[in-house]
Amino acid sequence: MRIFHIHSQAVVETAELSGAMPEHGFVWMAFARREFEVLQQAIQTTLEHMCGAQIVDLHVSDVLNNQLPSHYDYTSDYHLMVFRRLAAGQTESDLSRPGAILHRSREKGGPPVLHRIDTSPVAFVVFDRVVVTVHPTDCAVRDSFAARLLHTAQSSLNQQANRMPMSPPDLMLRVISQMVDGYLNLRRELTRQLDHWQTELINPNTRFNNWSALLDARLSLHHLDEICEDQRAAIQDWIDALDAVSEPHAEHVRSFELLKVRSRDVLEHIERVVHHVRRLEQSAETAVQMHFNAQSNRTNDIMRTLTVLTAIFLPLNLITGFFGMNFENFPILHDAQGLWWTLVSMGLLAVVLVVFFWRKRYLGRSS
Repeated sequence: MRIFHIHSQAVVETAELSGAMPEHGFVWMAFARREFEVLQQAIQTTLEHMCGAQIVDLHVSDVLNNQLPSHYDYTSDYHLMVFRRLAAGQTESDLSRPGAILHRSREKGGPPVLHRIDTSPVAFVVFDRVVVTVHPTDCAVRDSFAARLLHTAQSSLNQQANRMPMSPPDLMLRVISQMVDGYLNLRRELTRQLDHWQTELINPNTRFNNWSALLDARLSLHHLDEICEDQRAAIQDWIDALDAVSEPHAEHVRSFELLKVRSRDVLEHIERVVHHVRRLEQSAETAVQMHFNAQSNRTNDIMRTLTVLTAIFLPLNLITGFFGMNFENFPILHDAQGLWWTLVSMGLLAVVLVVFFWRKRYLGRSS
């Protein structure tokens, strides 16, 4: 549990729930999912004292649900955003319990980089001056953002004006943007892995046997595509909700416009992730198709060579069969030079056929 009081001048971190709302700024309360479940009653009481409202039971269930996809919902008192992060975890995650550390190595194949992608849900409950976030166990995204926030608070006042979150929705969008950028940082390693497979698939001198890993990678990329689509739909619903808000007061116009700009920026980042995941899927599919096309072309070359060899030896077999007939009167068969004339004729015929098929490019590998 980490609680921060954030305002334009400083950031103060406390370790206890307090029902007193500060005079300026807003409060960020960050919990691990198990902490939120245990401290649920105390958190509801604190929100009642600070905001005059509590989180409804249905949304509490959504916050505690590990399998929930990204989505957006709201009430008259707060907004709820559940966002499945795409970040590199320090340890592998248990697929049946997202966010829980997997203590035993995963038996499933596929590239290790896909195993390290953590797709656990992060919940944001955004009030007017309070934001409650519920993270997986040992969430690196929460800790890194909190460290950046504290570092920003210690910088000069001129830099703080543009770098400090101005409101709970602004903080939510900054955390989401960091989660999306965490996946963008994995693009190079994913691309390198798939490029390596493409090289093996296209190389005709190697036999590719890692089909199970390639299938696992394709399934994982398809799963990531679905997660990204849910993320984009959730952010788009949030943007639509902002567009439906009536004109704010004059003193809040600038902050409201900046909030809309940051929301569109987060949406653009998610669309970049969707585009990259789909490009990786297409690259994997194209590599498989090119592999089978190359194998088919190689098989066609082998069959063409065998057919040409058969066509060369077919007339030679005909000649030997002709001389193998048991006739009593066979003029050439009893000639002393008949064998040599026959061998020369067969050799010339074979050479002529080889030259003919070579000029027709029926022999040799296709370039």
